[in-house]
Amino acid sequence: MRIHIATDHAGLEFSTQLQHHLAEAGHDVVDHGPIEYDPVDDYPAFCIRAAEAVVRDQQAGVEALGVVFGGSGNGEQMAANKVHGARAALVWNIPTAELAREHNDANVIAIGARQHTFDEAVTFIDRFIATPFSGEERHARRIAQLAAYEADGSLLPDPRAVDGGTTSPLPATDSFDPEAG
Repeated sequence: MRIHIATDHAGLEFSTQLQHHLAEAGHDVVDHGPIEYDPVDDYPAFCIRAAEAVVRDQQAGVEALGVVFGGSGNGEQMAANKVHGARAALVWNIPTAELAREHNDANVIAIGARQHTFDEAVTFIDRFIATPFSGEERHARRIAQLAAYEADGSLLPDPRAVDGGTTSPLPATDSFDPEAG
């Protein structure tokens, strides 16, 4: 499998070690940067390029996933999710790694390099890579809804709406009074 990776300065050491680990496991590893330590570098361009490459490979029929690192993994996940077709999941333990693939068919994993040891992170990544999408109808349906919104902004009607989806049945208030209870 091809694995696209990206980070910022906070995950550079992890990235280097991870590239060796993944290559030894037989994966084709593509590094999207950075190539040297810069304490003020910015993760968006690195992570977006990795996510773009994952989506491009998958669209071409290449089996591919992505791994993005940062201090917390939050910004890196947000950056990857800006790419049309990317489904990046912030992972912090084995169950979140498995569920990201099984239920959400996530194609990018985000991990906080300052939140975990290298061995912990590798365990999450290996499980993420090894776990297939379940293909269950309910999960496929939800992913299709996300894709529809991404494509054209369409959403299912709001079941709380009184006129089929555009107006909330809740009364409007002019202001919030915290003492009103």
